[in-house]
Amino acid sequence: MELLGYACSLIIGISLGLIGGGGSILAVPVLAYLFSLDEKVATAYSLFIIGFSALVGGIKQHFKGYVDWKTAIVFGIPAIAGVTLVRHYVIPALPDVLFTIGSFECTRRMGMFGIFAILMIPVAFSMLKKRKEIEKKSNKITYNYLIILIEGLVVGAITGFIGAGGGFLIIPALVILANVKMKVAVGTSLIIIAFKSLMGFFLGDAFTTEINWQFLTIFTLLSLVGIFIGSYMGNYIDGKKLKKGFGYFIFIMAAFIFYMEFFIKK
Repeated sequence: MELLGYACSLIIGISLGLIGGGGSILAVPVLAYLFSLDEKVATAYSLFIIGFSALVGGIKQHFKGYVDWKTAIVFGIPAIAGVTLVRHYVIPALPDVLFTIGSFECTRRMGMFGIFAILMIPVAFSMLKKRKEIEKKSNKITYNYLIILIEGLVVGAITGFIGAGGGFLIIPALVILANVKMKVAVGTSLIIIAFKSLMGFFLGDAFTTEINWQFLTIFTLLSLVGIFIGSYMGNYIDGKKLKKGFGYFIFIMAAFIFYMEFFIKK
């Protein structure tokens, strides 16, 4: 199972390199079901893996001219605050059993993975849907700081709770709230995801969770190697065609997680 898990870490990177996103959402189920990590550790490690993977992708986009650093900072600061607060204070304080209804007990694991499975659905839809450039009256980037603050805190909190990057929420927010062009929004979102995920991990989990650095380093390095393999394969394979199939695969994974947690786990 561990060998399969390491192979999946490579596949996560390849999918990121080929289609530019979505693959990192598989980190949590791989860590939870193939390496038998609990919900706290799986989501914590996922933040680290996603953070470094997004950082590599973001740097690549920067050299292509598709990263707006001011926008990344404006959106990133509240997102970092949201994820750090959740990882440092909320997750450690959650009880083993969140609530009971009759004989049914909703555990912390069921709650975290259940929400994770639900949020995989809009991710899958974002993979299936073609991105359309929204016509803008002006090319000038503008900021609604209050809405950005609220949006950043919410996205950061979601990232902290489920251990996923939240690019499907960040990209539309950049386009709608800051008037950013789609290609720039995609590149900038990677930088935001990288910083909020890594800061959430180091400021939250590094203080509250015992980290197996050897395992985490190997898993992350394999994912990064996969990104470069996927980028190379992208010269010969149409990533857009694979993206649709990957979207359907995420639907299947969401159903699998929900089934495992609510129908199999005791």
